[in-house]
Amino acid sequence: MDFFKKRKEKKQQLQNIEPKKESLKPKSKDVTEAKYINSRTGMQFSLTFVSTVVDEEIIQKDILPDLLEGDFATIGDIKKLLPVADVEITTDMAKVDQKIYNGYILLQVETDEGKYAFIAAQKEITRSVSAPEIEFSVIGPKEAFIESLDQNLNLIRKRLPVKQLIVEELTVGKLSKTRIAILYMEDIVEMENVETVKQRLESLEFDEISDSSFVEQLISDNQASPFPIFLDTERPDRAAGSLSQGKVVMVVDGSPHALIGPTTLLEFFVSFEDYYLNWIIATFFRILRIFSVVFSIIVTPLYVAALTYHYQMVPRAVMATLISSRQGVPLPPILEALVLEITIELLREAGARLPTKIGQTIGIVGGIVIGTASVEAGLTSNVLLIFVALAALASFTTPIYKIGNTIRFIRFPFLIFAQLWGLLGIVFCFCILLTHLIRLTSLGRPYLEPIYPPRWSDLKDTIVRLGFSKQAKRPKYLRTDKKKRFSSKNAKQKIDIDE
Repeated sequence: MDFFKKRKEKKQQLQNIEPKKESLKPKSKDVTEAKYINSRTGMQFSLTFVSTVVDEEIIQKDILPDLLEGDFATIGDIKKLLPVADVEITTDMAKVDQKIYNGYILLQVETDEGKYAFIAAQKEITRSVSAPEIEFSVIGPKEAFIESLDQNLNLIRKRLPVKQLIVEELTVGKLSKTRIAILYMEDIVEMENVETVKQRLESLEFDEISDSSFVEQLISDNQASPFPIFLDTERPDRAAGSLSQGKVVMVVDGSPHALIGPTTLLEFFVSFEDYYLNWIIATFFRILRIFSVVFSIIVTPLYVAALTYHYQMVPRAVMATLISSRQGVPLPPILEALVLEITIELLREAGARLPTKIGQTIGIVGGIVIGTASVEAGLTSNVLLIFVALAALASFTTPIYKIGNTIRFIRFPFLIFAQLWGLLGIVFCFCILLTHLIRLTSLGRPYLEPIYPPRWSDLKDTIVRLGFSKQAKRPKYLRTDKKKRFSSKNAKQKIDIDE
């Protein structure tokens, strides 16, 4: 009985071992397995790697010559033998698939069964650093993030070359195994924000992460909100500036954008170019952007409400112009507005999806032709056409692309409520929007700060931008360990040479 029992146990052990051996065999065409013999010791060893993700030049120049002619007795001597910094020796078979498909070479030596060496030889295929396309600025640096995580970290490190800048890395995605770097300033940041980000990323259950937008949606405080909860940027200078304020930055491998949090609604109307301009000019531009966004949202609903319910409130001279412009228009104001708004959105979407040169032509020519034709055909009034065109132009003033999409979407609920109840409907829709914004949070911080809860000291760099000498303290809502950025008293002193 003992003989059969031992035989059964041995058979079970072999069954458990067999799949592990099988996993090393190249099943995919780009998986290469080659065996070699060391010329000095006669030791046999094998290399297994994925040819499409490793740099074969590294293998031929830095790895193979030393392995074929070098003097090593055990697999443990590989670290001293090879001129490669990233070499890991392990007995964990579970790491094989994870490592070789991430650009590592698997080395096995016949004398050390059960031990594996992983040698880094990743192939880097990236584009060169170029100027920002979405957050373009006339003044300031002309560098933007690219799809390489290491290169993006280099761009940030170049601006913050201090040991206080901490980089932590996680791997997310069951299939993609995407690297995500979490950056923060150790002596400034509120560690609760860092722990919140880490906890949300570690608890993610998703198979494939291709871009930072996936991460933004998956770890957002409110996934049902049309408002972006994290600030999305392609500018390394903006990321570095946010880190110095005490925020957390997430950089995703394969994405040319970084995520910044916690953030507030007013930050989406701040262009980083504002800091390169005089504070008076920068304040003017910020107020102009906020006014433009409000105008873009309410001008068409006000037109619909006034002509449907409140024409008595319109001055006679203006009313005469509106009546003359609508002569012969068979559609009610709401349908007239919807036709034009949807037409503008179609032109914008077509221009964005088509190749650059064709898209520009479609946007300009299409807008002129369709607008002129619709007025001449009597489908819309020329006054509403002007309002819709100005509203579309005003929505382009937002420096962050994602908040621009939100503004485009919000106009339609306001239009519907304006048709239902007029000005009362617009006020009711505004109350719903305000309630939603008050309840929103970014990493648990108020989304409407410093308006709600009111923190007047934080207004110095939101709607307006005061001079740098007035910004000695970091924002209160971030609860940073270091409240002061510099001494405001010393900043005001200007000592000339002759003094």
